[in-house]
Formats: sequence, structure tokens, C-alpha cells
Amino acid sequence: MQNRSRWLKLAIAAIAALWLGTAALPAPAAAAEKLTVFAAASLKDALDAANAAWAKESGKEVVVSYAASGALARQIENAAPTDIFISADLDWMDYLAKKNLIKADTRFNLVGNRIVLVAEKAKAKPVEIKHGFDLAGLVGDGKLAMGEPKSVPAGKYGMAALEKLGVWKSVETKVAGVESVRAALALVSRGEAPYGIVYQTDAAADKGVAVVGTFPAESHPPIIYPIAILAESKNPDASAYLNFLKSDKAAAFFTAQGFTILK
Repeated sequence: MQNRSRWLKLAIAAIAALWLGTAALPAPAAAAEKLTVFAAASLKDALDAANAAWAKESGKEVVVSYAASGALARQIENAAPTDIFISADLDWMDYLAKKNLIKADTRFNLVGNRIVLVAEKAKAKPVEIKHGFDLAGLVGDGKLAMGEPKSVPAGKYGMAALEKLGVWKSVETKVAGVESVRAALALVSRGEAPYGIVYQTDAAADKGVAVVGTFPAESHPPIIYPIAILAESKNPDASAYLNFLKSDKAAAFFTAQGFTILK
């Protein structure tokens, strides 16, 4: 009985020692949190290339959600978890700034763009874009594909240009306003709309369309893509990533797609 009691005490002591030793060990390091980015759909090709270079250089992965800037801003407003927002216009970034949802001191203008008129490549003919040009006649019984003019930046720029050129009222009822500039591009590429207004960078990314005219820069507000870290972001890599996007290495990916670098 004494031996049994002695062995029981030794066993309890051994278990206690093992537990204490385990408790004293440091907790395993948490897996590195992936950097999440909400970005305007028109940035996809250039940003994907830049992110591949960032991953190779830093060993860190970037997860990107591409969509219309307004849709992304609304998601951020509704507490969608993300670290960085890149808008296709100043308005949606300003919208978040007024609600204190971005870190204001991290905001800067990343790149610029142009808007163009595109047609299905097989049917493309040059169009002189000037005041009063007959866009309604060109569209005919078809639709003019563009981002939703009230919410999608490319649509807002397109509507501003058409108003400035005095042709908006003649085509307003022919507009097929869609959720993003890439959706507008797809309508033209598939032959579902004879013409569309998109960014020149998107036109370059789709071999099914051709640019038939470029809207004068003075016909619409400057096309600027601002970027900022979100107020709720705690990711330690966010600042380094922004610095990378400012670098000459990253700039090469944007200029290759037709963006202009804003310094």
C-alpha cells in the first residue's frame, strides 16, 4: 500500500512538472496576416503585376478585391475588413475621409488615366471626338456601354465629358450603365454594345476592342486614383506596401498598362 501511494505521488509530481514546463514555453508566433487591398477594377492588370513583384521581394502575400470604387467604399463603410483602399476617383476616397475611415496622413495620389471611346475590334472605325459629334447616330439602335454615371467613376467621367461636349442629352436614353468599367468593356468586346466609354488602360487589356477616339482631357475632371491605409488597419506591412507602390519598380507596371504616374 505504501509503495502504491509512493508511486501515485511520483506520477502526480511528474504530470505537474510536465504541465508547468509546457506552460512556460512561449506561444507559437501567429501566422503573418495577409495584407488585404480593395482596389478599383481598372487597376487589375497593373496591380496584379506589382503585387507579384512585391511578394517576390518581401515574401508577403497581398489579397485584392477588385470592384467599382463606390461598391468597395460602401463595403468599407460597413466594416469590411481590409487594410488599403485604392479608388478610381477622389470622390469615394473623400467620402471615406469625411467618415474618418482612412488614415489621412497615408493618403496620396497614385496614378492617372484617360477615358476613350471603344468599339468591337472587327467593326472599329476612327471617331473624331469634338463638341457636338454625332454619338447618338453612331450608337444607332444599340447601347452605349459605360459605368453607371451616378456611382461608377468611369461613368461619372464619361457623363461629364459628354455633357461638356454637348451630346449627353442625345445619348442619355441609350446608355447601358453597368457596375464597373470592366463590365462595360465586356459588353463591347462581346458585341452586345456597339460603343463604350472606358479607361484607356482597360481598352489596352482587352484584345476584342479597339480605341476609336480619346476624349479631350479638358472635357472632364482629371482622372486620379488616390490610395490610403484604412483607419482600422493594424497590419504592420501596410506602410511598406504603400512605399513599394511609390517606387520606380512599381511605376513600371502601371506605365506598361497606360497609367500616368502622379508624383
